[in-house]
Amino acid sequence: MVVGDFAIDLDTVVVGAGPGGYVAAIHAAELGQKVTVIEREYIGGVCLNVGCIPSKALIEAAHHYQHAMDSQEMGLQVTAAKLDFDKTIEWKNNVVARLTGGVASLFKKHKIDVIWGNAYLKDSHSLRVISDDDKAQTYTFNNLIIATGSHPIEIPNFKFEGRVLDSTGALNLTEVPKELVVVGGGYIGSELASAYANLGSHVTILEGGDMILANYEKDLVKVVEHHFSEQGVDIYTNAIAKNAEQTDKDVTVTFEVDGEEKKITADYVIVSVGRRPNTSNMGLEQAGVSVDERGLIPVDAQSRSNIPNIYAIGDVTKGYALAHKASYEGKVAAEAISGKPTVIDYHAMPAVCYTDTSIATTGLTLAEAKEKGFDAKKAQFPFAANGRAISMGETDGFIRLVFEKETGVLLGAQMVGSNASDLISELTLAIECGSTVEDVALTIHPHPSLSEAVMDTADVAIGFPTNI
Repeated sequence: MVVGDFAIDLDTVVVGAGPGGYVAAIHAAELGQKVTVIEREYIGGVCLNVGCIPSKALIEAAHHYQHAMDSQEMGLQVTAAKLDFDKTIEWKNNVVARLTGGVASLFKKHKIDVIWGNAYLKDSHSLRVISDDDKAQTYTFNNLIIATGSHPIEIPNFKFEGRVLDSTGALNLTEVPKELVVVGGGYIGSELASAYANLGSHVTILEGGDMILANYEKDLVKVVEHHFSEQGVDIYTNAIAKNAEQTDKDVTVTFEVDGEEKKITADYVIVSVGRRPNTSNMGLEQAGVSVDERGLIPVDAQSRSNIPNIYAIGDVTKGYALAHKASYEGKVAAEAISGKPTVIDYHAMPAVCYTDTSIATTGLTLAEAKEKGFDAKKAQFPFAANGRAISMGETDGFIRLVFEKETGVLLGAQMVGSNASDLISELTLAIECGSTVEDVALTIHPHPSLSEAVMDTADVAIGFPTNI
């Protein structure tokens, strides 16, 4: 690319190559647009490089290690199970490389250009990109999709350095800590706590609220808390993290619970108390793009900001900070630019927490359904009554369906247990299609399978609980 003060004309520009940006770019190219992606760090964004994918790879490795160490009930006496953490990290990195390489190949296939650097808007139709070597180039564009994602929140007295880590640092450790403190019991903190507990760390979670995983219902979280207890994880709720003091060998965390000050010395502390949108210092005000008090960009039903040719998707907009939400919105934005009558419809948005006993939800909870005016009911079925779960030794948890009392139309689903992340998709589709609990009950499910528990829950809903 020629560097200079003149402007280079572009068609559709996507700022950010994470799961929102790269999906938006590819779909826009599929629709015939000439697409350019501006990325400052790496293809795949936080999710593929230092978030969703490497964390799930580490969680899976930890799960396998724990099973190898604790399968005596099945008659498996493993006496030589040994963790080679260097090899685990190598495997995790290979998973990342395979996926990010795949995205790069798709960019090449769809003739998507990539410009490396930071983008700064000059007005609603032009921006400037500054590269790492401080070279700058101005570009004009017809349409822009902002997909810059978010970054971890840093709290006072816990600066991200040394043995105080954000989630990225936690996934790049070269050793398994003997003692680990996690500040923040949301889904990221809880997932990392679960993974390292399985790898052999003694983990302490400090949560500022009255429960971990506050976005989920209490009875779902109770199952995860029970599993944490079995893993030896200590959980302090209503805990205020005050400061961290480091040496070259450890870090001491001071926190307060019920007015009493306590200290814990650990190898590392992970701070995971939320994320902020990456919308500052990119010239949004110069382009006239509105931003709310939280730094989020308000958008319409087609992901369009208040400036007609500028769109925003993913973590920079309102709603769950989920990779699949960003990807979905990216497709909508790409189609809107192509003039298609597409709109965002969050009728059923699945969410998953990948703790060792995982939680998955979609649609409405019973309380939410009633708040919206539905005469709603719930039906529940335990994995302890499912043949496949029993044969796997994974009987903790349950599936719950929320449905309209008179019509039986499915409104929502919640579950906690093995493979919840995979089982939730069937129910998301059922909600999107307007299916009833009878439709689910009459759908033949393979035996024996965990998915049978979905059918059994629907049987409970229609009043014929055959297997319980």
